[in-house]
Amino acid sequence: MNLKSEQNSEEILSWNALPLVDLSKYNQAGYSRGKSAWFVLLWWLVQAITFPLTIHNFNSLRCGLLRLFGAKIGKGVVIRPTARFTYPWKVEIGDYSWIGDDVVFYSLDKIKVGSHSVISQKSYLCTGSHDFQDPTFKLITQPIIIGNGVWVATDCFVAPGVKIGSNAVIGARSSVFKDIPPQQVAWGSPCKSHYLRKINPQS
Repeated sequence: MNLKSEQNSEEILSWNALPLVDLSKYNQAGYSRGKSAWFVLLWWLVQAITFPLTIHNFNSLRCGLLRLFGAKIGKGVVIRPTARFTYPWKVEIGDYSWIGDDVVFYSLDKIKVGSHSVISQKSYLCTGSHDFQDPTFKLITQPIIIGNGVWVATDCFVAPGVKIGSNAVIGARSSVFKDIPPQQVAWGSPCKSHYLRKINPQS
């Protein structure tokens, strides 16, 4: 490598290098929110004002509001006041599942949670990302599917396109970028399976 090419390489990798993307050309016209702009705005207003003001015992009101805006919410579902849903009409939650405080359903695409599952506080279910190799930073969305009897412990990140099998456990502060098989106890960043979940007989 000659001196000139070395200088060019250093310039490309420098802090002052030109950006590889042009965000002025970003366009998500091909993406559908699934509802009209006014409906989306109405939901955001309702969630920002109503959800934080509901006390713990008003769980049925929160579930009712989500259903009113198109979410499929099963019976016995518990949703804490500070949980957030970007587009509830793309969310499905099965019977007797729990959604903790500060959980975010970033539902640009479908998010399905099975029955008797727990999404613990501060966890982030993310269905949207970007193609960082595309010069216009193209939006990418993929659904998240979480099975029955799953526990996603506190402060976890679940990436677009991930499927978590029924009865799996995801340890606290894990980052889940790939599918987790059923009944596996998994943790880490990236999250990996470690052993089979077993249930002790009731005494």
